[in-house]
Amino acid sequence: MKSQDDFSNLTILKKGKTDYTKGPGKSLLESFPNKYKNRDYVIVFQCPEFTSLCPITGQPDFAQITITYVPDQVCLESKSLKLYLFSFRNTGMFHEEITNRILDDIVGATQPRWCRIRGLMNPRGGISIEVIAEYCQCGFTPRDIPEQ
Repeated sequence: MKSQDDFSNLTILKKGKTDYTKGPGKSLLESFPNKYKNRDYVIVFQCPEFTSLCPITGQPDFAQITITYVPDQVCLESKSLKLYLFSFRNTGMFHEEITNRILDDIVGATQPRWCRIRGLMNPRGGISIEVIAEYCQCGFTPRDIPEQ
């Protein structure tokens, strides 16, 4: 059985209320110890209602963001991830930057063995955009990872 100390760093999950930030920051991402760090396994998060703003027009952009990763020492806590992704809501960024920024922030917060971010942006002006960014820890060989 886990002691409470294993989750002492999960400040967002313990709060009695939810605070939404005005922009993305990796300090929002929290993690907890990976109980199965001796095993390679895949975690998939899907955010089908991701929103951001076009940095030029200020018009809303809608997307589905899929995060697939193999954890190492820690796992990404889902409420902090939800708030982090929601923080893009009023942020102006191009799709390519959003996808790569999410990858950089998750890698910085969790140091996974492997991670893929897939941003499938809804059509605007008749064109949809799909951006896939990937990270692989030196020496790790991804296998049996589901396609997104």
